[in-house]
This record gives sequence, C-alpha cells and structure tokens, in this order.
Amino acid sequence: MAHHIPQLARPAGASDRSALPIAGNDPDAKAQAAELIDRLGFDTVDAGTLDDSWRFEPESGAYTRVYLAAPDVPAEHMLQSPAAPLPADKLHAALETAQRVKVAERTF
Repeated sequence: MAHHIPQLARPAGASDRSALPIAGNDPDAKAQAAELIDRLGFDTVDAGTLDDSWRFEPESGAYTRVYLAAPDVPAEHMLQSPAAPLPADKLHAALETAQRVKVAERTF
C-alpha cells in the first residue's frame, strides 16, 4: 500500500530492508530504476522481462499482500493493516510461485 512505502524504507545494508520487484526489456533502464529504488530505501529483485511483469501485478502472489504483517487480512481491512519488511529472498520466492491472474475475467 502506498502509505507503507515510507514505513518500510531503510538504509542500504539494513537487516530489515524490503525489496521491490522490477521488470523490463532494457537492462540500462532496469539499472537506473534499481538505483532510484535503492535511493528510496529498498533493494530490488529482477523479475525478468516485461513479459514476466505479471508476477507482481494486482492480485498476484508478489503484490501488496506480501508486504503486510498479516497477509491473510480481508481486503476491506488492508488499508489499516500494518506493513512488514519483505527481504529480497522472500520476494524472489513469491515471484517464483506467483500464479497468473486472468485480469480480463475479473468481476467487481
């Protein structure tokens, strides 16, 4: 959640530093994005190309819930749920096990 970003930001090397995923087809652009994300207080995990970016789109396994202290909190309470650090190794695992969401079939 957007309000968790300042709560989770940490200096480089902090043991409780969280990671954010990046994906792209341009290695230079990914390096620039990783540098910016580092300056904002986060490590990065390279999720691959743009074709792989679905792994961290809304409702996938490596999206918002992995940054919550209680990932199983009901959706209507996510805004009030506290954040929890997500280290790079756990984000990498979430990206690896993410299941593709059929966005076109969503109903609200």
